[in-house]
Amino acid sequence: MKLKYQIIIDDIKSKILSGDYRVGEQIPTETTLQEKYKVSRHTVRKAILELSNEGFLRSEKGSGTYVSNQYQSKTSGKSNNKTIGVITTYISDYIFPSIIRGIEGRLNAEGYSLLLASTNNDVEQEKKALEMMLAFGVDGLIVEPTKSNLYNPNIAYYLSFKEQDVPFIMVNAYYEELEVPFFCLDDVESSYLATNELISKGHTKIGLIAKMDDLQGKFRMKGYIKALGEAKLRFQAEHVFSFTTETKLDLNVNLQGFLIENIEEMTAIVCYNDEVALEVVNVCRQLDIPIPDKLSIIGQDNSYIAKNANIKLTTLTHPQEKMGHDAADWIIKKLQGKKDLLNENYYQPELIEGETIREAEGRFL
Repeated sequence: MKLKYQIIIDDIKSKILSGDYRVGEQIPTETTLQEKYKVSRHTVRKAILELSNEGFLRSEKGSGTYVSNQYQSKTSGKSNNKTIGVITTYISDYIFPSIIRGIEGRLNAEGYSLLLASTNNDVEQEKKALEMMLAFGVDGLIVEPTKSNLYNPNIAYYLSFKEQDVPFIMVNAYYEELEVPFFCLDDVESSYLATNELISKGHTKIGLIAKMDDLQGKFRMKGYIKALGEAKLRFQAEHVFSFTTETKLDLNVNLQGFLIENIEEMTAIVCYNDEVALEVVNVCRQLDIPIPDKLSIIGQDNSYIAKNANIKLTTLTHPQEKMGHDAADWIIKKLQGKKDLLNENYYQPELIEGETIREAEGRFL
């Protein structure tokens, strides 16, 4: 549990880094801070002293305490090498090691340093990562957004980077509230191609498993709906299973219930990604549902777990390492003063055939 003065330090530091308290601005008086945090004057003074030592505050006798820019000069003078911050939702899971490898390779080639943080798709951890990047004084930032389909309470931090002319770019998704450059897979097209592949095999009762707190999930559902509409197939809400970062922990159990209830009505499923598709495979084995004889499934992203699974998953490509390389290249060129850079880029997916799809029964009857 944090001590009271540490809580004050974290709160004031957060307000400085997010721009709520600006450089040169006077912070509330000691009396006001006492009342706000319900602490003694000694506790407030201890917090202010610590923040002053770190370069965040400066006190003027008889005037008050002001936000200092010394924390910026301390970090910006750290070395001649430029440092690029990288914030991803995860580091060691799924497609993220490949994305990071692409970033690292491009930065290393130009002698740039990398400062890495992950959020575990949690906005509070994203906040801490952004505060760290601001306090360190990174020269540029590459971000994979956290819960990108929901309102993000950390928008002020991104605006602080803009105000300080620190270039940043987003990968895999973006915040729709911000005008921000991004490199993404065409997620609508990915799910559209996945659904069309099943339709081409004669499937007319196709389910969807979608993650709905990320923008990819929203767009992949859009592609699924688009393909159904073009094929004149009815969208059936009961054939859509949705989950979030929090409910992912119960995915196996919840998928069992979904499949038991709908297996006689569905012949195929479009999965949010390869990880989910392989979870469906596991559940089907538990329920003695043969794949693809009884149920065809298709993943998305062509991840390393799909490549190393004990079943050859039908899936769609994701640029992964190239996306990371291109994002790092964009940051480098931006810092070099290059103009007319591409601010939006969608990579086009391609189908990778596997053994988890078959012709629908009765197609030629």
